[in-house]
Amino acid sequence: MLIGIVGKTNVGKSTFFSAATLIDVEIANRPFKTIKPNRGIAYVRTKCVCSELNVKDKVCHDGIRFLPVELLDVAGLVPGAHLGRGLGNKFLDDLRQADVFIHVVDASGSTDEEGRPVQAGTRDPIEDVKFLEKELDEWIVGLLSKDWEKTIRVVEQGSTDIVMSLYEKLSGLGFTKQLIEKTLVEQGLWRKRPSTWTKDEIRTFVTRLRKIGKPSVIAANKADIPPAIENIERMRKTLSIPVIPTIAEAELALRKASKKGIIKYLPGDTTFEMLSDKIPQNLKEALERLSFLLKKFQGTGVQQALETAVFHSYDGIVVYPVEDINNYSDKNGNVLPDAFILKKGSKPIDLARKIHTDLAKGYLYAIDAKTKQRLSSDYELRNGDVIKIVATA
Repeated sequence: MLIGIVGKTNVGKSTFFSAATLIDVEIANRPFKTIKPNRGIAYVRTKCVCSELNVKDKVCHDGIRFLPVELLDVAGLVPGAHLGRGLGNKFLDDLRQADVFIHVVDASGSTDEEGRPVQAGTRDPIEDVKFLEKELDEWIVGLLSKDWEKTIRVVEQGSTDIVMSLYEKLSGLGFTKQLIEKTLVEQGLWRKRPSTWTKDEIRTFVTRLRKIGKPSVIAANKADIPPAIENIERMRKTLSIPVIPTIAEAELALRKASKKGIIKYLPGDTTFEMLSDKIPQNLKEALERLSFLLKKFQGTGVQQALETAVFHSYDGIVVYPVEDINNYSDKNGNVLPDAFILKKGSKPIDLARKIHTDLAKGYLYAIDAKTKQRLSSDYELRNGDVIKIVATA
């Protein structure tokens, strides 16, 4: 799955990306540092099913499975992006295939709407959330508005239906026909002629479609800088999406120290272990401050933001494909070698498609390895399922 790292310019998006992926990117305290999108792999943690099955695998670490997800760090957004201001058109186009967004916000309020540094507390981060959502909505409205009169005419002449017409306009964003139809019904537009839709109704439809089809998590970055805590509490009371206090700089420092063998630290942990007594005093003091921040905030928030995006906002579940249902292994005897993240509600055919397109083409049926029972084609996969796909190829 693809997670889009979004936000206005100069709030720590690239630091968040680098902390999550350990890919070196240029980080600078000035607007528009990121121009070309950065791509990298991060990992989310989940409890492995091995303990439930009483088997041992070679993939998980102390019962924890790390699953790869792709991150896309795009250019920072400024007001008017949907009109092409700044790098707006590129920013929005880069986000087409993202399954979920992590919106990095300067919780300390120390960057203005253009991303320029200002005194902490000057900018309200809630306004940054509203402005980004507005830009996304206006962008989608713009896509819908293109040749809208022609679309209305074709639909009302009976040549096609409104769901298919909207799907053709918006399928590049990953919105399904089922989601479009469901949203039309929810908003009371299903039985209305498109020519009678008002601009407000169209915007309300787009907002609802975006919230469901492109869900978000707020990474309230710079949480250690006053007055971030107060702002985070207000955001949690005001916004209807998860808000995670985040200190991306601390996570990046911890990940680098761990990579150098100075400390033992796993992303998402709330403590770390120093691996040497011979640490320079300045580095020791820096690590002590990081230890204090981990205890105060129960982690840096970076890993929590990733996992909230995958398992809460996206509604992800973890499914384990196997070939041998008795030993829970592949054909070479490797126990639980793979695990895939799928969206809740996915069917066995979706797992087959995730593994390989040829497997999906030759799909016959699936077997629940835990119960040894054959599954119906409309069975909805559950978190922790262990599944054998039977196919012609």
